[in-house]
Order: sequence, then structure tokens, then C-alpha cells
Amino acid sequence: MDGGALTDASLTDSYFSTSFIGVNGFGSPVETKYPLMQRMTNSNSSPSLLNDSAKPYTGHGMSLSAGSSPLHSPKITPHTSPAPRRRSHTPNPASYMVPSSASTPVNNPVSQTPSSGQVIQKETVGGTTYFYTDTTPAPLTGMVFPNYHIYPPTAPHVAYMQPKANAPSFFMADELRQELINRHLITMAQIDQADMPAVPAEVDSYHSLFPLEPLPPPNRIQKSSNFGYITSCYKAVNSKDDLPYCLRRIHGFRLVNTKCMVLVDMWKKIQHSNIVTLREVFTTKAFAEPSLVFAYDFHAGGETMMNRHFNDPNADAYFTKRKWGQHDGPLPRQHAGLLPESLIWAYIVQLSSALRTIHTAGLACRVMDPTKILITGKTRLRVNCVGVFDVLTFDNSQNNNPLALMAQYQQADLISLGKVVLALACNSLAGIQRENLQKAMELVTINYSSDLKNLILYLLTDQNRMRSVNDIMPMIGARFYTQLDAAQMRNDVIEEDLAKEVQNGRLFRLLAKLGTINERPEFQKDPTWSETGDRYLLKLFRDHLFHQVTEAGAPWIDLSHIISCLNKLDAGVPEKISLISRDEKSVLVVTYSDLKRCFENTFQELIAAANGQL
Repeated sequence: MDGGALTDASLTDSYFSTSFIGVNGFGSPVETKYPLMQRMTNSNSSPSLLNDSAKPYTGHGMSLSAGSSPLHSPKITPHTSPAPRRRSHTPNPASYMVPSSASTPVNNPVSQTPSSGQVIQKETVGGTTYFYTDTTPAPLTGMVFPNYHIYPPTAPHVAYMQPKANAPSFFMADELRQELINRHLITMAQIDQADMPAVPAEVDSYHSLFPLEPLPPPNRIQKSSNFGYITSCYKAVNSKDDLPYCLRRIHGFRLVNTKCMVLVDMWKKIQHSNIVTLREVFTTKAFAEPSLVFAYDFHAGGETMMNRHFNDPNADAYFTKRKWGQHDGPLPRQHAGLLPESLIWAYIVQLSSALRTIHTAGLACRVMDPTKILITGKTRLRVNCVGVFDVLTFDNSQNNNPLALMAQYQQADLISLGKVVLALACNSLAGIQRENLQKAMELVTINYSSDLKNLILYLLTDQNRMRSVNDIMPMIGARFYTQLDAAQMRNDVIEEDLAKEVQNGRLFRLLAKLGTINERPEFQKDPTWSETGDRYLLKLFRDHLFHQVTEAGAPWIDLSHIISCLNKLDAGVPEKISLISRDEKSVLVVTYSDLKRCFENTFQELIAAANGQL
């Protein structure tokens, strides 16, 4: 039986497929399972791997699948044949432009005819012939890909989205990096237990409590304006899954009726991108008094809408002192102390989406308030503290039907949404006071579109019929597409930054391995281990990377040189490089492929010693 011969060109292409995509975490360079693999052995001779002159079986005989009987080859299995070793789980980039008829299948009288585009490859290792189905199409003639790791330029749709930086960057944007670092700091923050003895070390299955807001004094009488109870909020880590959560504690509350847990179970099933998910509710005496605790997902770096937009007392004063309707001065404009209308619509879309999910589930939000709406990043909203009112105000007389009043609560949600939108349009909480409503609507009429005014009027005006959050969808109209477009553009920017970090992670692993080899004091009782053999080449390569100097002897520091050399080492390109000893008496000319072989062999030697195999 004839098989497709592996030419040097096909080996190079196959090797590129692995070296470019399947090295150091870029997918596995070994594919452990093929759709079709057969092994033929000569039945007249012993199938010994030591007999290199053994000829492959070309007639009729037994056919063994890849894993049916490894006894005939005790040391080499089909997974160690050269061609599979160069294959990758990741498809060849050229396959997206290659027709299925790029290669001609080999006639195979033994196996089933392969599907279109599949090629039966044959390879002989130590007298044993392996047959496998190669589903990777060959590249088109004239198609060339780089055989080393590179950083591609920024995608055009992202490059033209933002003002261009002074120079291209190998790292993510500073703004995104700082935001992520701040989230990490908040997530890992802890308190000194000696300074805050009032905070218990453990509450139920949660530990490492950290206050997210100032703790109320012990003798505090003033209660929360929202819930009617004194409340406090903590970040804590659950010992069951080691994940951070937000604990909302209701001080001095005794849960006398557990029938309300039916509503809690309904809230726990709601997963939405604009709702802080409720995970569990439990009672505890860890705070030295009976307390009810709500555990929510923790979103580090979030701040309330109240702090973001309504924390300026001058805004309220400006709103109340202004004599609306008298044109004795310049009218306020959208960018002169007022929020952009696009931002307000972004908030409306997210809040209405959250309400739609909540109402569809048969529940009511009941916390549509600036103090209970979290903002993360620039415009991402999440409704917080859902389910708290359902437990605190649970009516024992409604035992048979805890959902009896949900319809009225849902109508109240729409009114609360209208107040939040009106406050945002006025940039002041004073605008939602009853005596200021006329002034507030006049302000909206002057500075914003009629669509926004009509939406606010619809939400705040009493209707003769039951309203639904779906009624405001036509008022939002095509602005849904604007928000979807903005979200996808944001996703493009983040993916572009993520692509940089993927490459950086691969290079870090290379440097970590190189650091374990260079300058190792003593290994295998040989003080000169890192100064001889393959390790000496890696030492000179390290100097070539980091210790370059100019003609005047000054340090020559170029990040692109370091990255380029590491990429070529990782891919093992055949390019030659001159390595000069520190005394400049020796010059060694090697290829990056030689350096990669030295690098991998040396590191595997260290791994074997670390695992006790040497």
C-alpha cells in the first residue's frame, strides 16, 4: 500500500503550524486522538523496534487501531511518530482559505474511504508503519506565514477608535490596567482585627470581613432611610468556595417566619448582567445581637449612583435657586453642569433591562434608588440589595400567597425608575421633590429630547391601566442599537488588550524557565553545571538579550530586541545568531533552533530532578 510521502516542504509547513500556535501554552503540540489511525506490522517477522531494517507490511494482514494493542511496540506508540508530534489542536491558519480538494487522498484497500479533504498519511518509525488521517489541508502555493511569534499591529477598527498613542505598546492600556489593579486591591483588602474588634473573625461560613462603608456607632439610633433598619456592609470570603462576597447585615432583625424564603429562592435563580445576584440569606448572632445577613456577589470598585452623580451640594443649590421660565440669563446647556443625554439613555437601557427580567420572574425590584444602584467602570449599572424588602416586609397574613402584592410593587418600580431618570436629567435630587417637579420638567424640555421627556412623563404620570416596563421599549427605540454598538466596541478594545497579555504570558514563562537555568549555583554535584555544555550557550544568549552595550560602552536597552529574540527562541527558527563570551575571546554561531533544543533539554533535566527521577 502506498502512502503519501512527507516531503521537506510539508514537514516545514506542519512544523510551522505547531511552532507558531502550539508552543508553551498556545495549545498542545500533540494531538492525542485521530479519527483514523492504523498500524501495520509484518506478520512473518517479529515486530521489534530494534530492527531498523524491518520492512513495512504491504499486503493483507491484521489492522490494529491506535489504542487497541500497544504490546507490539513497547517503547514507541503512534503518539511519538514525527508527524503527529508536529500537529496541533489549533487549526492551520491557511485552512480557512484552502479548498477541501487541496490534497488527494491515498487509496486505502483496508480502511474505510476517508471523507472529502482527509488524507491518509503513512510514516515508518523503527520498522513499524503508522497510518493516520490528516485532516489539515495543505497551504496554497505562494502562501507564506511567519515562522516565529510576533505581535501583530492593533486592529484597524480599534486603532481608529481612540486617539493614537505616541508609540505602540506591548501592554494593556494604562487606564484599564489601573482599574483592574484597584479592583484587585479592594478584593484582597483586610482589616487589622485589633483596631476593629467589633468586626467578628467569622460569620457563618464567611471570614476575613472588611467593611465597605463606615460602620455605624454602637449607640446609633438613626435607621436606614430605605429599609427602616440599621444596616452595614462587608466584603467577606466564603470558606466553601474561597470566593469574595458582599454581606449586607440588617442589625437587630429577628426572622420569625421562614415562609419568605420562597421569595429568596426565586431571587437566587435570577442571573442578569445588571443585577447583583443574591446568593443566600441567613441569620446569625456573630455580631453580638440577632442579625439578618444577605450575601450577594461582590463587584470590586463599584460605587453608588448617589456618590457618582449626586454628591455635589452645589448642584442642588443651583437647581433650587434658578428661576426657571425667566430668560434673564443664559439657559443651562447639556454640558454645563448637566449629564449628556447619551449617558442617561445608557442608564435607562440597563435599568429597564433589569426591571424587565425581575418582573418577568414574577418579582418586584423595590430598591430602584440611587443609593442602591452600583456603577462599575464608566457606565456599567447593577441594581443592588434585591430581595431585602421582600424579607423585611413579609406579611404573615399573606402566607398562602407571598406574591399577592407583586403587581402593585411592580407599578411602584416604574415610578421609582421615572424618579431616577428625572434626577439624572436635573443632575439633582431636588428635582424629584413634589414642589420642584414643574421646574424639573421645564429643565428637561429645554435641554433634552422630547423622547426623554415623554418617557419621564409616562413613568411618573398616573395611568388608568396597569403599566409594564415593556411599554417604554418603543420610547427607547433605536437607542438600543446605540448601546449595543457601544458595548461591542468596548468588547473589541478589551479583547485587543487581552491579546497583548496572552503574548506577554507566554514570554514570561520563557523567562521563568530561563531564570531557573542561568547561574544555578550547583546542580548534580557539579559547581560548573550552568557554565558548561548547553547551559553555557543559554548563558551567552541571556547576555545577548539583556546585556547589550553600544560602541561607547553604554547599556543598550531595547524592549523590541528582547521580545523579538524570545519569540524566535520559542519558535526555534533556523536563523543564525552570534553569541560572544564576556571576555570577547570566543564567538559561537548557533541557530535559534539549536538554542531551543538546549533550552528544552536543560529544563526537562531540571524537571526530572525536581520530581526525583534523576
